[in-house]
Amino acid sequence: MIEIQTNGTTYTAELHEERAPETVAAFREMLPLRTELMHVRWSGIATWINIDDVDLPELPRENHTTYPSRGDLLFYPGYRNDAEILLPCGPTCFKSQAGELAGNHFATVDASAETLRELEQTTLRDGIQAVEIREKE
Repeated sequence: MIEIQTNGTTYTAELHEERAPETVAAFREMLPLRTELMHVRWSGIATWINIDDVDLPELPRENHTTYPSRGDLLFYPGYRNDAEILLPCGPTCFKSQAGELAGNHFATVDASAETLRELEQTTLRDGIQAVEIREKE
């Protein structure tokens, strides 16, 4: 389990070690991660974290999807675009200027539709939010 803290709210998420073992291992190496959460430009009702400046290992496609469900954390190691973590908060088609992308679904956030929609609206209305992700104790 991990915790995602932003804007005074803490979310928990279950890691999918069996479905995306290499992605989960690479993600754990990045923790704790203190960075910025932004509204997406292309993908729909979602937020994202740019991880382009993180030194990532070469990762295979694991449990990958272009159409994640609300709360499905996707890890995109930058095959054709910036490396990022995508957090869908509603209907989402993962894409960029390069077209549709497929990210590795490595964790799922435990939060209601209303809570995630509020998070997305905050990033849309107020801009970039500080975020910290860490292992849950």
